[in-house]
Amino acid sequence: MKKILAASAGFVLLIAASSAALAVDPSKMVGKWTWEGFVVEVTEGGEHGISAKVISGPKNVGMEMIQSKLEDKDGYIVGRIRHPANGNIYNTKLTNPDPDSWALEGCTDKGACAKGVFKRVK
Repeated sequence: MKKILAASAGFVLLIAASSAALAVDPSKMVGKWTWEGFVVEVTEGGEHGISAKVISGPKNVGMEMIQSKLEDKDGYIVGRIRHPANGNIYNTKLTNPDPDSWALEGCTDKGACAKGVFKRVK
């Protein structure tokens, strides 16, 4: 019985460690990013612990994009993000396919959906 409990506990710890390794780190978002004529600067701090402001683009310059605390869910970052082009808020899933890009996809509460990839400014 003790061996079964010890093995089970070890298995649970292994799964927990593996899940933590798969988690996306929002601090990797810090920097400047471009998407379709917009430049967004992400910094640590702000109301939700991380801030993403439109610093240049065709409109909405100065707009804060992050509208909720970003949370890890199933290896993704999820949160409410304001779209830089239309100002609508999307329930968004963020992935980090490589160090120089963030892929976002989500839908508004009314069902309008969008997706895009933000590339690091070098």
